[in-house]
Amino acid sequence: MFYPKMRTALLWSSLLLASTAQAGKLSIVIDDVGYRPHEENAVLQMPVAISVAVLPNAPHAHLMATKAHSQGREVLIHMPMAPLSKQSLERDTLQPSMSSEEVQRIIRNAVNNVPYAVGMNNHMGSAMTSSLPSMQKVMHALESYQLYFLDSMTIGNSQATRAAAGTGVKVIKRKVFLDDTANPDDIRRQFNRAVELARRNGSAIAIGHPRPATVKVLQQMLATLPGDIVLVKPSSLLNEPQQSGGSYVPPLKPNKTKPKNPFTGAIKQCKVKLPKQGVNAGQVMSVIGESLTQSPVVALIKHHWQHWIDLAQTKPKG
Repeated sequence: MFYPKMRTALLWSSLLLASTAQAGKLSIVIDDVGYRPHEENAVLQMPVAISVAVLPNAPHAHLMATKAHSQGREVLIHMPMAPLSKQSLERDTLQPSMSSEEVQRIIRNAVNNVPYAVGMNNHMGSAMTSSLPSMQKVMHALESYQLYFLDSMTIGNSQATRAAAGTGVKVIKRKVFLDDTANPDDIRRQFNRAVELARRNGSAIAIGHPRPATVKVLQQMLATLPGDIVLVKPSSLLNEPQQSGGSYVPPLKPNKTKPKNPFTGAIKQCKVKLPKQGVNAGQVMSVIGESLTQSPVVALIKHHWQHWIDLAQTKPKG
């Protein structure tokens, strides 16, 4: 009686863990790093899957990039690019009017200022990213350093993906901005939105900033991350299929209405299809077990269960 019970437990444990292995992948990148050491050090206390994008001319750029890398954290260059609106700009902001040589010089300096960077994303940049010739210059420069490009999607008609065609540069896209407002409730709502997108589409990238409200909300939300969501580095999503539509998510509008009670109304449930009457339960479990045999997770469980079974069988009776 002992072994059949153990086998049944093993199969159900395998089912549970196999479903967890298919968890939605959530990548979180913290932009604008290099100016706020206090908040940025708090970010560096979060899980190492949380990545940082460092402004190349920020006063603490080199230090923060080095500290993040020493933890095994992924580092990106947060490259200033020209916006459509009139705003104060960082030094060496990429402009559509710049020559290829000027773009290459600025990116070369950025690579030197942000050591260990494996990717780049745009700081502002709607004027730059919406220009195909401009982004082609950027992509040709990035190809020399084998950097990927994370499109912050500050504008819906970004040309980053088209510009990368024919180069070795891979492009991934931001899905959610976490903190368009400093309202903690809005940030939580955006975090949950990113979780839902990761769950629905298989993966999602969220971008936030090292601000006190964002840091506090992330500390709270990451501590209770759903079991079917796993934090990953952006580079792990480079080979994920990129959806052609819906990549641009406009900035969050402040929530002026009273939030609805999430515990009212009908609750959608995932209905499990039971085997039709007449099918032997043992056969069902056998088929399930065989389908999971190749899973690395199941192999690990089997190893431990076999160890416990051997112990139980060799234990003296009486």
